[in-house]
Amino acid sequence: MKQKTSLDRLLEVLTKQRVYIQTHNYPDQDALASAYGLQELLRCRGIDAVICYQGDIDKANTIAMTEALGMVLYDVDNLKLCEEDEIILIDGQKGNVNLEEQVGKEVACIDHHPVQDVSSYRFYDIRSVGACATIIAEYFIENQIPVSKNVATALSYGIRMDTATLTRQTTELDIEMFCTMYKRADIETIRRFEYHSLILSDLSAYQKALTELKIYDHCIGMANVGADCSEAMMGTLSDFIMSLNEVDFSVVFSYRAGGLKLSVRNELPEADAGKIVRKALTGYQGGGGGHVGMAGGFVAGLSPKKAEEAEYVITERIIQLVAECTGEG
Repeated sequence: MKQKTSLDRLLEVLTKQRVYIQTHNYPDQDALASAYGLQELLRCRGIDAVICYQGDIDKANTIAMTEALGMVLYDVDNLKLCEEDEIILIDGQKGNVNLEEQVGKEVACIDHHPVQDVSSYRFYDIRSVGACATIIAEYFIENQIPVSKNVATALSYGIRMDTATLTRQTTELDIEMFCTMYKRADIETIRRFEYHSLILSDLSAYQKALTELKIYDHCIGMANVGADCSEAMMGTLSDFIMSLNEVDFSVVFSYRAGGLKLSVRNELPEADAGKIVRKALTGYQGGGGGHVGMAGGFVAGLSPKKAEEAEYVITERIIQLVAECTGEG
């Protein structure tokens, strides 16, 4: 008897002909590519799926990807979900600070972040791979479902971006699925995404990061990039700081109405960015977490003055935690 695939098991738990695929807030290329690929897989099995998210999509190459590939996306705040609606979470999990819980039943979860509480899901596929798009790409291959050029383009680009071109937290499966999807992708379209990765206003964010950058012991680079910096740009700036030879651990702060946001990157083999962020935010309202190499967090309920105080405390905690990891604390 043929063994059931992960897609088979996912389909078994769905009871509706129309479901919702929800990404994490402020979705990036990997989240949207994964949702787009899953939407096509479900369509091939007779199920209509709506892709939804909360927050903004404001990074130039992410916008270019959604427009070029004709992705139809909905802000969850503009949808009227009911308690019986079924939701598949992708590239995020219940309990994460960057995923807003909605009305409806989160019946399934497909993700590549550290495992949270999975007891409420009917199905979950959570793996330690570099990109969530890798998991979705494998669904096409193991179920022998033809992948369209648009979906292959999205999946290969999602894998490329979340693994920093196969250099960050990359597994053999990431490499295999990237190569498989890349052969089917529209390479010229991917090149256009790369050409338009910045908008003019992004340059002021880089300028702010350079002006505020401080380098601490243990190769830690930190910068407050001003209020209301977008999540996508914070991640870009954190990567930018990591490109410095003197930096192996980067933290970017930004205040937004009611709280302080963090974006963290790590290349220290002894350290785990997700664990460090969680510990650094202990005692604060909000939370954080992520991978060994990438993490984020949010402290809620802060005035600008309190956010400044929290940033000082969190900075000291992170410096100490990194020192402990490297054996210098």
